[in-house]
Amino acid sequence: QVHLVESGGGLVQAGGSLRLSCAASGRTFSTYAMGWFRQAPGKEREFVAAISRSGENIAYADSVKGRFTISRDNAKNTVYLQMNSLKPEDTAVYYCAARFSVLVQTTPHEYPYWGQGTQVTVSS
Repeated sequence: QVHLVESGGGLVQAGGSLRLSCAASGRTFSTYAMGWFRQAPGKEREFVAAISRSGENIAYADSVKGRFTISRDNAKNTVYLQMNSLKPEDTAVYYCAARFSVLVQTTPHEYPYWGQGTQVTVSS
């Protein structure tokens, strides 16, 4: 089992940047594929980005390609989401998630472990 804690959310103006971090407990972080998802009020949780255990395989939602970058540091048990050129439509609670697998998945139900979320608000 893995425990996840997100940080780095906040209020930013459109065009600005934020970096989210997700710290994982346990000594087996490198065996988990990691994902970032977000959920805006009244909307379903949606995929943002995912990264494989080694970092070799990465996937992004079309809406964030070219603006967001996912990365991980297995020595620090942490996965990051660098968000640039933020837009008001990026406003949501951002969650990190983990799955014990080599495969990168883009659907929430494939991830059994979730953090508590961090709010990102982008003002226009």
